[in-house]
Formats: sequence, C-alpha cells, structure tokens
Amino acid sequence: MDLDLSRAKLEARFDHLDRRITFWMARHGLRIMRLSLGVVFLWFGALKLFPDLSPAEDLVRETTYFVDPNWFIPVLALWEMAIGLGLIAGKFMRITLLLLFLQMPGTALPLVIKPDAVWTHFPYALTLEGQYIIKNLVLVGAGIVLGGTARGGGLDPEPEPDDEIGRP
Repeated sequence: MDLDLSRAKLEARFDHLDRRITFWMARHGLRIMRLSLGVVFLWFGALKLFPDLSPAEDLVRETTYFVDPNWFIPVLALWEMAIGLGLIAGKFMRITLLLLFLQMPGTALPLVIKPDAVWTHFPYALTLEGQYIIKNLVLVGAGIVLGGTARGGGLDPEPEPDDEIGRP
C-alpha cells in the first residue's frame, strides 16, 4: 500500500513538472522560434555581403549562373536580412513570411541544377551542401507555424476537444 502511495506521489510530481515545462514552452516557444529563425536569416544574409565570407557563396554563384552574381548576391543578402529583421522585430509578419516563402524555392535550385554538389549517392546520401539545403525544410516548417499565428493565435498546452471540428 505504501508503494502505491509513493508511486502516486511520484506520478503527481512528474505531472506537475511536465505541466510547468509544457506551459513554459507554449508561452515562450513561438517567440523563441521567431527570434532564432530571425537570427539565422540575418546572420546568413549578412555573411553574403562580404565576398568569400559566406560558405554558400560559391553554391549560389554556380546555381544562379543565369544572373550576374555581382548584383544578385548582395540583393539576396539584403532579402535574407530583411526576413531576419522582420522576424526579430515581430512586425509585418505577413510580408516577412511572404519574403521567406518566395526565397525558399531558390534555395532548392542546387537539388536540380547542381546535383553533384548535393548528393554523394542519390537519393539518400547528402553532401554538406546538401544537408545545408535540406535543413531548409525546417525553416519552411517554422515559417508555416509562425504563419498559423499571424491572426493572433498561439499555442495551447492543454486544448479542449472541439467536437464541432473534430480536432483537439
């Protein structure tokens, strides 16, 4: 009987801790995601303003051979920095996310135009550049989550079932 009581206390403590952590994540997660995504875009964009500083510069040059890199790379840098600043500021989110979603297909161009730079063994083994490109799926996912809150929504750590819609 004592064992059952101890187990119940342990489960109650775990549940209390789990709720605190979950509520903290729900309260701060979107802001942390927005800020960290903003830092990535601002940083990666700023690197492109300085020749030979961005590890992606050669890949951009080789992939966008149909435009002059002397103007394209600085424009891309400013574009990415605008996305980063918009995310960090948390202002003009619809425009910021539109810029993000317009930019993302361009990051996938090497998959088609420079497959030798992306794959060591197609379709399962990626080069470092390929991993750099595929990780953009996470950026797109984060953008979609942030877009889902553009009308003021947020995360609910304990949603009540909604029988009318049939989802939590």
